[in-house]
Amino acid sequence: MRRIAVITTGGTIASSRVEGGAARVTAGGRDVVAGVRIGPGVELSVRETMALNSFAMTFRDMDRIQRAVRAALSEPDVDGVVVTHGTDTLEETAALLAFNHRDPRPVVLTGAIRPQDAPEPDGAANLADAAAVAAAPLAVGAGVLVCLAGRVHEALGTVKRHNDDPDSFADPERSPWAVVTDGRIGPLRPARGPHPLCPRDVEVGAERVAVVSAYPGADRVAYDAEVAAGARGVVLVGTGSGNATPALAAAVREHPVPVLLTSRVPAGTVGGVYGGPGGGADLITAGAVSAGRLRAGQARVLLAALLASGTPVAAEAVGTWTEDVGPRLVPHP
Repeated sequence: MRRIAVITTGGTIASSRVEGGAARVTAGGRDVVAGVRIGPGVELSVRETMALNSFAMTFRDMDRIQRAVRAALSEPDVDGVVVTHGTDTLEETAALLAFNHRDPRPVVLTGAIRPQDAPEPDGAANLADAAAVAAAPLAVGAGVLVCLAGRVHEALGTVKRHNDDPDSFADPERSPWAVVTDGRIGPLRPARGPHPLCPRDVEVGAERVAVVSAYPGADRVAYDAEVAAGARGVVLVGTGSGNATPALAAAVREHPVPVLLTSRVPAGTVGGVYGGPGGGADLITAGAVSAGRLRAGQARVLLAALLASGTPVAAEAVGTWTEDVGPRLVPHP
């Protein structure tokens, strides 16, 4: 018997339409699992951790989820963990878990695009697939994974790509790690596996990390305000390959806080491609560090984890988690 711990946190997978037509979390953890068709030889153990829409989650909530995963994996008879989660910020929680995961047993995050009372809800099927992955010997050593619509992705680099399509998550630069068909796992390529940020678990709840976006004519008002409010780091979302404006480059240069540079473009290189005031090369010279393949949400979690662990925010440390997180081996179909 393969024993899978299911950590429930709310989200659309636990939601129904209420008066007025808006979806809200209405189901507890056991209700989410009830009726899910699980393959033979698999047993689910439910641990209800919270009941939130993920857009309302904070870093402290993500720390709670991380602790729940750690507690489940402290039990020797647990073979894997599934986390049910709202899709809005699933990629951030997945990243935090990946940065701390050092156990060969898999952790699989899943959720739903359609609420429980939709004409064609997708949550139960996603949970069944995620449980099958967590129980599969093939997933041992695969690390932290995201599973929706029969596709299984490695956590880092995976983002929500669509608000309506049940196949809502993808890594823009890689194919899925595996597919799930009728409870059977079909790997498509090797997984990177666990690669923790540091020897001890890192919690990020005390860290304030801001996200500031570049756009045509962007001044530095938002950047200055975030630093004045106590931000210990900034994720700068550039245009193109990581470019901003002269005003934002001046702010990066003048404020002594670490900056990770990413892009609003879903895929491709981020860094010192362009010179001139505000270009990526100017931002790197000013002190920004490229977040590589990680986009804003996961880059923010990485910066918070680096700050919390006392790790210098330098290109050498960040590169461990960005460029080699997922080399462009297989185009996404």
